[in-house]
Amino acid sequence: MSGPNQRITILWPGVNSCHGLTVTWFSFEVRERLARAFSLGVITEGGRIVWVAGQTATRDNDNRDISNNFEAQTKQVFSQVDQVLTRAGGSLANVVQMTVFIKESRYGDRFVEMRKDMFQNGNYPGSALVTVTNFARPGIEIEIQAIGVIGDRCSTENPCSAEGQAKKK
Repeated sequence: MSGPNQRITILWPGVNSCHGLTVTWFSFEVRERLARAFSLGVITEGGRIVWVAGQTATRDNDNRDISNNFEAQTKQVFSQVDQVLTRAGGSLANVVQMTVFIKESRYGDRFVEMRKDMFQNGNYPGSALVTVTNFARPGIEIEIQAIGVIGDRCSTENPCSAEGQAKKK
């Protein structure tokens, strides 16, 4: 599949050569990426790009204190990313890349499960999950930076990533 306004996941295993440059791609099985809820790479053409600044939260949308509460903060931070993208004309489904910082590595697997719930169509963004020693404010457990592309042809009904297509079958 090729053409304008398309988002696909790069799946080329091994070594490829392009314009005299050698590019090495490390490939996981599709089921492994589905299990970890991420794509190795995402290509976009067309659409508007929205860079979402790092989002953190110690209060939820109802102004309840969620300091030191990893799960509540994760839900709130995803909500904030969605709110930013909604104001730009999109939604969380338009995220193509995210960098996630967590304070405790023991929350890594739980985060992956929560991310699966946020991207139920299986059209997962590229992602990095990084453990940090602390954040700028007390009580913060997670921070998410994101990049969204709004207006490409991908959707829940028509996923462009290989993971989304595999999950649809």
